[in-house]
Amino acid sequence: MFKKIIVGLGICSTVLLAEVPLEQKIGQMLMVGFHGTSAKPDSRICQDIKKYNLGAVILFDYNPVDKSKPKNIVNKAQVARLTKELQACSRDGKLLIAVDQEGGRVQRLKSKYGFYGKFPKASDVVRSGASEMKRTYEAMAKELKSVGINYDLAPVVDLDINPKNHVIHGLGRSFGKDPQTVTKYASIFIDAMHEYGVLTSLKHFPGHGSSVGDTHKGFVDVTHLWKPVELEPYRMLKDRADTVMVAHVFNRKIDAKYPATLSKKSVDGLLRAKLGFNGVVITDDLQMGAISHKYRLADVLALAINAGDDILLFGNQLDPRKVVSTHTLVETIKSLIAQKRINKKQIESSYKRIQRLKNRL
Repeated sequence: MFKKIIVGLGICSTVLLAEVPLEQKIGQMLMVGFHGTSAKPDSRICQDIKKYNLGAVILFDYNPVDKSKPKNIVNKAQVARLTKELQACSRDGKLLIAVDQEGGRVQRLKSKYGFYGKFPKASDVVRSGASEMKRTYEAMAKELKSVGINYDLAPVVDLDINPKNHVIHGLGRSFGKDPQTVTKYASIFIDAMHEYGVLTSLKHFPGHGSSVGDTHKGFVDVTHLWKPVELEPYRMLKDRADTVMVAHVFNRKIDAKYPATLSKKSVDGLLRAKLGFNGVVITDDLQMGAISHKYRLADVLALAINAGDDILLFGNQLDPRKVVSTHTLVETIKSLIAQKRINKKQIESSYKRIQRLKNRL
């Protein structure tokens, strides 16, 4: 009864926030990849979701440990069953279940698993015109929704400004060179996803379109290639974007010490304060070479949280020797808080932003 009364007074969220244990607030900040095509109550992933109030998971088809077996995706019926089991493990039924589904080379739901799997890459879909693009992305969103996936790590809003770029230009992942054009088409993508209750993420802040290297493999310095115009899609979409994914690119013009993911100047300074984005910030996979080759896990976690990142992505996909458990992540963050290397206020702020995001589902 008390909780019902205080809702009317507008203080329910404060009281309830105080009731959530610290490790469960930390758990909400984590997106992890796991091995398994089901999530029975006794499975490791289900236990982690229950114990730590894990906020998000990411699904992959390719299994880096055993190439002859699927990692999470076998067929449509199995994925629908898996996501239902995952949600049953969560406290609120709003576990964020993510995939990378852009179209072209980047689509996890492939034809060989019984999905459509032939969604065109961004550079091709723009030729079809706005109406056809809307139908394409609504079909994509409908398919995601049909199997219980509620978070698409897309659209790409990188500008196609470097023909030597293998990661964006080479794979046709950009909607174009002009920020207005990119913003227009990204908006169509976002609206189509929202039509079916799927959340989105703009990527890769502060711009990966000018780069030459691949952050999956190692350090990428864009200082002399990056242009301020690459920020424009983020500024124009700041009130429509559900989340923004930060890249591991290093840009001395923004931060002379850290790559964007670990940079307070990039996240809190540029993205939030200067561009005015108030939503959830998610990191690119923190196990990518640009980060894992250079920083220890504890330092990565401290820097990312202090930078202002809300969701920390550990895909457990890139190196079978470096799988990190939810337990290790939570305990390391708790230890960093005890050592005063992380301010608990950062955890509180991220937790609140994530709850606001999940309330859109």
